[in-house]
Amino acid sequence: MLPEIVTFWHGPLDRLRQTCLRSQLVAGHKVTVYSFDVIPDLPDGVGNAEAEAILPHAFAERLRPAEPDGSWRDWTILQFSDFFRMRLMAARAGLWLDADVLLLKPVEIDPARPYFAWERRHLLGNSVLYLPPKDPIVTAFEKLMTQDELTPDWLALRHRLTFALHRLRGSRRVSDIRIALYGPAALTALAARFGELGHALPKPSFYAVHAEPKRFFEPSDFSALLEDPAVIGLHISGKGRSKQPPIPGSLFAWAAERFGPCATV
Repeated sequence: MLPEIVTFWHGPLDRLRQTCLRSQLVAGHKVTVYSFDVIPDLPDGVGNAEAEAILPHAFAERLRPAEPDGSWRDWTILQFSDFFRMRLMAARAGLWLDADVLLLKPVEIDPARPYFAWERRHLLGNSVLYLPPKDPIVTAFEKLMTQDELTPDWLALRHRLTFALHRLRGSRRVSDIRIALYGPAALTALAARFGELGHALPKPSFYAVHAEPKRFFEPSDFSALLEDPAVIGLHISGKGRSKQPPIPGSLFAWAAERFGPCATV
């Protein structure tokens, strides 16, 4: 049986995310998106679960205080999701895929072994992640979450120096110094500490276009990507381009058609 795919989302879904979620369904997985509010534009067949039961909304205040209107600030969503996925691992919820991972084939995992891939040289990605619930990486995050200041003991020297400068300016939040502090950098440091780097899949498995988004959004010959047996899926770093209509001849246009609302699940 294929693992259930789980993720977290906060806000409206754009066409890229809708396309990616449908691709995960078409691959044969059950897909559940956790959120604090109902997501009205969620693709048919994708489940929606209550995020509060996994990690309370109030936890975000320990990262960065909300705006006066209650909305989360800039990178709070990214950092919150880094903790949220670890909570899902502890709860045996399934395989985490970011909502912008286009799946080209089913993902099979060994429930007793970690599952992740290299995003680039010397850095693991956490857009695709499975960890057994008692994995030491999960335990390290659970221990960190008992702290008020959420200061990891795995901070690199350069991050410790940056944090020291922030403290001189009055900041007590280590979350202020770096957007991805609890994400790929944390996963890489902890996997190295606990001897788990050997589980990492090669970069092409999920990050073949991550650093080159034009290969997804601009017209090109993408047949080699689709035919490459090493490519399981594509994590898309869309930023503002994910909200634009697909350009004919692009991989995005192919995916939007292949995994559109009428795609066969």
